[in-house]
Amino acid sequence: MIELSVLSPREHADIVSDALMELDALSASVEDADADTPDEQPQFGEPGLAPADDALQAWQRSVVRALFADEEAATHAATLLLAQDWAADVHVQALQDVAEQDWVRVTQAQFEPVSITGQFWIVPSWHEPPAQAERVIRLDPGLAFGTGTHPTTRMCLRWIAAHAQARWDRVLDYGCGSGILAMGAALHGAMAIDAVDIDPAAVQATRHNAQANGVALRAGLPDLAQGHYSLVLANILALPLKLLAPLLCGHLAPGAHLVLAGLLDRQADELIQVYAPWIELRVTDHEDGWSLLSGGCGDPPTRANMGPDRLA
Repeated sequence: MIELSVLSPREHADIVSDALMELDALSASVEDADADTPDEQPQFGEPGLAPADDALQAWQRSVVRALFADEEAATHAATLLLAQDWAADVHVQALQDVAEQDWVRVTQAQFEPVSITGQFWIVPSWHEPPAQAERVIRLDPGLAFGTGTHPTTRMCLRWIAAHAQARWDRVLDYGCGSGILAMGAALHGAMAIDAVDIDPAAVQATRHNAQANGVALRAGLPDLAQGHYSLVLANILALPLKLLAPLLCGHLAPGAHLVLAGLLDRQADELIQVYAPWIELRVTDHEDGWSLLSGGCGDPPTRANMGPDRLA
């Protein structure tokens, strides 16, 4: 296998990557050419950092790395790429052999069991659970978000483990991804659990993972969620969390808890204000630049106070 490395200016990085894939590359990745130097350029969305300007979408200089089956294919691709009129500032850095590897084993080696608490673990199927694990979710990396490796997922699961004495009778996992939060609630005593997502692939992944873990839940598209719940979980992103405020709060039963994640530390105050008409939230956990908001609910919201004008 041959790796072709190409140096590209910001405006051409995506084009170069796409072109190499069209020219029979097996894979292509884009990296910061100035990584680990004083010129390294963080991207918008990284924890604690704001964008320099709205146009910042890629690194100033990128290295595009593409894998080819053999040297002939890589050389042919590089020749055609550099012949393009727009490629005057694109340069080949290297053409080198890549040792054959068992890529399945290499990928699996990157995912170790994840400790949520001393007794609660997320364990890939190819690992044995740790001896101290009393509650285990078996979950392999896949297409749906939520494998326990991201800080937002771990914070939600920690919250569930810390509040399991509440014994929730109904739980809603909104934006369920892999279903990991719904399964975590089930393992901590939750009774009736609805897991919903706008992505049908996530719904299917949740059903598969729940069956594999012996967990009973209902998974479906968002219209599956009906009525009030004693616990509502949403690990999404800040913008959809803002837009979903009336809907999520409308599902809260008296005395229910709402747990929100997927927001950066700097976004927490804004989310707290958005939800203030319905529920008092506060930051109850944070990790690596990400915050978790949670709060308890009194009386259920009425139809009168759920209009979109309350988000102003």
